[in-house]
Amino acid sequence: MNDWKEITAEADVYNIIENSATKPQIIFKDSTSCGISAHAKERLMDGYSQIEGKAGFNYLDLLSFRPVSKFIAETLQVTHQSPQIIVLKDKKVVYTSSHHSISPASIARYL
Repeated sequence: MNDWKEITAEADVYNIIENSATKPQIIFKDSTSCGISAHAKERLMDGYSQIEGKAGFNYLDLLSFRPVSKFIAETLQVTHQSPQIIVLKDKKVVYTSSHHSISPASIARYL
C-alpha cells in the first residue's frame, strides 16, 4: 500500500477527478480516532490485492484535513461520511460506501 497517495489540499481533489478520466480513482476518507474507521482500513489492507493496480488509491486523514473532506463532499456531491469510500470513473462518482459496508470486493466491482 505504498502507492496510496495522501490528499492534503483541494488541488489534490481536482487532480483525482482529472485522473479518473484515464484510470478509476478511489478516495478513502479515514477518521483516525474512530474504531469503525480503523476496522474499515484493516479490511481494505487485508483485501487490497482485489483492487491493487486497478485504480489510483487516495487517502484522506479527515481529522487533519477536515476542510478538504468538506470540499470533497461539496465538489463530488456526496454526503459526508466517515469512514467513506468514493470511486470515480470518467470524472464522475460511480460508487460510495461507508462504515461496515466498505469492502475491497464491493469496490472492485466498480473498477
